[in-house]
Amino acid sequence: MEFNRGAFPGATNIPLLNDEQRHLIGIRYKEKGQDKAIELGMELITPEIRASLLKAWRHFITKNPEGYLYCFRGGLRSRITQKWLAEDGIDYPLIPGGYKSLRKRLIEHLDQLSATLPFVLIGGRTGSGKTLLLKRLPASIDLEGLARHRGSSFGRMASPQPTTIDFENSLAVSMLQLAAQNPRQIYIEDEGKLIGRLAIPQQLRNRMLTLPLVLLKAPIERRIQVAETDYIINLHQMYVARFGTEKGSDLFAEHHRSALHRIRKRFGADKTEKSRCLFEAGLKQHRLNNDTTAYHPYISMLLTEYYDPMYDYQLRSKNRKVIFTGTADEVSYWARTRQP
Repeated sequence: MEFNRGAFPGATNIPLLNDEQRHLIGIRYKEKGQDKAIELGMELITPEIRASLLKAWRHFITKNPEGYLYCFRGGLRSRITQKWLAEDGIDYPLIPGGYKSLRKRLIEHLDQLSATLPFVLIGGRTGSGKTLLLKRLPASIDLEGLARHRGSSFGRMASPQPTTIDFENSLAVSMLQLAAQNPRQIYIEDEGKLIGRLAIPQQLRNRMLTLPLVLLKAPIERRIQVAETDYIINLHQMYVARFGTEKGSDLFAEHHRSALHRIRKRFGADKTEKSRCLFEAGLKQHRLNNDTTAYHPYISMLLTEYYDPMYDYQLRSKNRKVIFTGTADEVSYWARTRQP
């Protein structure tokens, strides 16, 4: 349960106690105190369970010799695990204070680095390929990748988003890794307050409102291709991979229908209905002939009549300082050759 609420990136959960055992021990602790709770814990962990745990821990340690042990507070569970490993001939370190202590340190670093790292924003209309560009730049953080969401009404993916805690932990670790490299600039995508249901940490959000902006330009034909890849081909494959061909295809279709319903108020009933008809026509050809280009009229309408006017208005209203405008190749060259 604790692990599901939040963990460190790359962590593996091989707990000393399962949730049911922890529940029973918690009851014993409230009723009879710590010593009796510990006694119950030792009773619940039979020799067979202990042997199974040691086998799993040894396997993990063999693959991760530079890792660390931790539990929530760095207390009894991690110390018992470390002691049992030592008795089995394995010396493995633990994190003092456990998850709670290191989480506090990560948040402190997140706030500090959000305010001090040399960030530059990458902006541009939907489908211009900002995420693809980030991968080409010398140093970048993919906020949408960490959040597992593309940031738009259609941006939900087949798998759920991480918890807020996991998102913040991953972001803090990414910042620490980049800070160690001392880059001249770190590029991040211009985002709103939310990426799906996840809020960008307030310190970083405040900083983003003051940052210079690089605008990525792409012709409509290119943007349609990028959107087709992201929101049709890749998204469909994600649903099929997770839920199977029939159910995955149905969920993919429902994904788009639900997103259209969410934008109905802002887009207008007539345009939403026309977009829905264009989507259904594309879906029919997709299913009959595996032809995803049939979605192009649907994608084009959403880009030019929904997303572009909204983005252009936001760009004007925010009055951002634009320091460079160009294609992906031009921005990439500029980023690699500019002076700090």
